[in-house]
Amino acid sequence: MPVKLLGLSGSPRKGATEHVVEEALKAAREAFPQIYTELMVLRGRKVAPCNGCGYCKKNKTRCCIQDDMQELFDRFVAADAFLVASPVYVMGPTPQLAAFFSRLRPVHHVFPEALRNKVGGAIAVGGTRNGGQEVAVNWIINYLLTRGLVVVGGEIGGYAGGKVWSQDRGAEGAGRDDIGMDTVKGLARKVAEVAVIMHEGRKALKGTP
Repeated sequence: MPVKLLGLSGSPRKGATEHVVEEALKAAREAFPQIYTELMVLRGRKVAPCNGCGYCKKNKTRCCIQDDMQELFDRFVAADAFLVASPVYVMGPTPQLAAFFSRLRPVHHVFPEALRNKVGGAIAVGGTRNGGQEVAVNWIINYLLTRGLVVVGGEIGGYAGGKVWSQDRGAEGAGRDDIGMDTVKGLARKVAEVAVIMHEGRKALKGTP
């Protein structure tokens, strides 16, 4: 099975963030043609936040809230690597992305191996040049760590993740930020590379006496 890299856009709209994720996945494919990429968006999906009821923990099963998270959960945990992106809302990721990661609580209580040793990177898109991209990236990194993923940083110059200035002009504005898009593409290639290395390493370990 090929390594599967999933790009998750946490934006409630189709615009800059979704475009940035698509470009990131394209860069990963060009660098590593053997990987398979998939785009998943929260736009238009109904994902309620975790309410802390403890149902998954008590019953060792999936969340009892019935919405789009059931399908999204399966698609997410089926991947080997992740590029998680959000526009900056109030110096952080969107409420939609926060709700999504809160609903991954069954991973901790029921499916602890589902995301173990899988890798992820964080991307933030801000409407202003210094609009909270680094803060939002750090939030996303904490989301990834909380769910047991191995965080991959960007290349030298990109540091913690990809950070783009969209100038509040959607995909066109994001595409014009050459420096920001370079951090995103560098991150995407590095996440893909580490995912391939991890994949081959797991195969080697299984073949060890």
